[in-house]
Amino acid sequence: MSHIVKIKSIDHVTHDVLQVVTEKPAGYVYTPGQATDVSVNKPGWENELRAFTFTSLPDKDYIEFTIKTYPERDGVTNQLLQLKHGDELILHDVFGDIAYKGEGVFIAGGAGVTPFIAIFRYLQANNQVGNNKLIFANKTRADIIHEADFKRLLGKNFINILSHEQAEDCAYGYISEAFLKENMPENAPYVYLCGPPPMMDAVESHLKNLDIPDERVVKEGF
Repeated sequence: MSHIVKIKSIDHVTHDVLQVVTEKPAGYVYTPGQATDVSVNKPGWENELRAFTFTSLPDKDYIEFTIKTYPERDGVTNQLLQLKHGDELILHDVFGDIAYKGEGVFIAGGAGVTPFIAIFRYLQANNQVGNNKLIFANKTRADIIHEADFKRLLGKNFINILSHEQAEDCAYGYISEAFLKENMPENAPYVYLCGPPPMMDAVESHLKNLDIPDERVVKEGF
């Protein structure tokens, strides 16, 4: 089933990431970490579906998406950059394999952090942040989504690694087996993973080498 919703606001949260807030259809239900297919309600774009994660909490009376854009491509996110308050999106069915199962380490690459935004907001609202940790990989500091919010929420449990820039308080390079060993608590109950496929493949390989069993890894299966 699809739902046409109006955009309530659309703003940049980084140089290439948009925060899009829309109306919420009646009876539209999802859990933190889930996603839906979205298309733009304008001629020629209604059937161009892209999966975006909800970053608002399910009990809100609006829906928020945090979306990385690719202005160099003539695609859906480039269309989003041209939209404004009152324009319309089409939302489809809810799906997604990432859900909070218990305390652990969240490992995100770039826009792969979006399912974790909703989960951490849920944990904050329920005073359950605890010792959860976020390892966030990006190219440069300017790419870090909601850096100040995560720093405020997680303190020393918010760890950044940058591949294309050296910056204060950030590790430099890519997520390696040694980096994970150094920054993951022993016997972490769960490891949550979301990011570009090459990054996920590499991290999954590292986790295997660290003897993290598959049943403790929660990942998105797009």
